[in-house]
Amino acid sequence: MSDQPPMTPPPANPYASAPQPMSPGDEKLWATLVHIGGIFFGFIPALLGYLLLKDRGPFVRGHTATALNFQLTMLIASAIGVITSLIVIGVIILAAVSILILVFSIIAALAANRGEAYAYPLTITFLK
Repeated sequence: MSDQPPMTPPPANPYASAPQPMSPGDEKLWATLVHIGGIFFGFIPALLGYLLLKDRGPFVRGHTATALNFQLTMLIASAIGVITSLIVIGVIILAAVSILILVFSIIAALAANRGEAYAYPLTITFLK
């Protein structure tokens, strides 16, 4: 027999558990912020929102995936606009992309704030 006390397991790691679901109000808030963030910061808020919040509730997952799809589509359109900016059409494409991001992000944010699903038009589906 040894004089050592019996082994006890280490305390549970709170970071290893599944993420806690958000309240419906929090889901609406984060979904709204992701859409509004796209106006100012492009695809970064949607990407961060998707990676960090996708497992916190179905509503916020749907909105972050939709916002990320839209922002990536607009990023591709912007790249085409930059490439073709040597001719006049590129400047028109860049202006159109800016207007589309502003208008559709506001519409999506309002829908998210009301608790409704929203699908951006003119969007390539990268994530479901």
